[in-house]
Amino acid sequence: MTQQVPSTEPELAGVRNFRDVGGLPTVDGRRVRQGVLYRSGHLAHATAEDAAFLASLGLHTIFDFRNAADQKLEGPDVALPGVRNVNLPLSDPADGAEFWKMVRDGDLDQLRAILDDGQGAARMVASYRSIVKERTGEHSRVLHAIAEDSVPALLHCAAGKDRAGVSIAVTLLAVGVERDAIVADYLESNAKHRRYKVRRSGSAETAYTPEVMELLSPLFDARAEYLSAAFDSIEETWGGVDAYLERGLRLTPQTRERLRARLID
Repeated sequence: MTQQVPSTEPELAGVRNFRDVGGLPTVDGRRVRQGVLYRSGHLAHATAEDAAFLASLGLHTIFDFRNAADQKLEGPDVALPGVRNVNLPLSDPADGAEFWKMVRDGDLDQLRAILDDGQGAARMVASYRSIVKERTGEHSRVLHAIAEDSVPALLHCAAGKDRAGVSIAVTLLAVGVERDAIVADYLESNAKHRRYKVRRSGSAETAYTPEVMELLSPLFDARAEYLSAAFDSIEETWGGVDAYLERGLRLTPQTRERLRARLID
């Protein structure tokens, strides 16, 4: 499998899953430029030191893929002077609202009912497929904005794994990054210091037992099968990446070239 170029990763106290995707190799032997495309979890809990670091990156635009329910739960992103914040929800607040309430508040029997026997993983696969097939307008906006002037850019959702993960993958596909490198970068979200902190009601003794955490793991893991499902949806719906970019995301060859000029060394 293709290896990512090692880089120094900042220690952020209140922002999970932050990283520069620079260094990833393209199929024609080039690499994603350092310092132009970042990904992370939400910025709502960024400390003053975190905010100072983020401000030092010279960001042009932050793309926030959270919906209104996410923002109500976690809070708004920290404001960074001179940085444009664009909210493009990639999931509906009502979609699965009861499900996620159960994840936070349900007892063991309730969690078994909605997550056991592969139900949790199946839900994630369906979600990844849906983000690709149903959110073409949002992904098109991101790629057109990056191609025009919106770099350096930070793409994030709540955990920086699913909605941001698919969006980063789509962006990397558009500029010709090797598929194995895209998957390897996605799987970096499994590192312990990057993982989303699961919030559950009740005491630690009952809310976070080994069985509960095992049931929840499909929801909070980055699994290659999830991203593969998104790639499969591209093939099944449009017949390939080029057709997806052209017909699904309305990217002309000229726009793709501008995108590559922005992101690739």
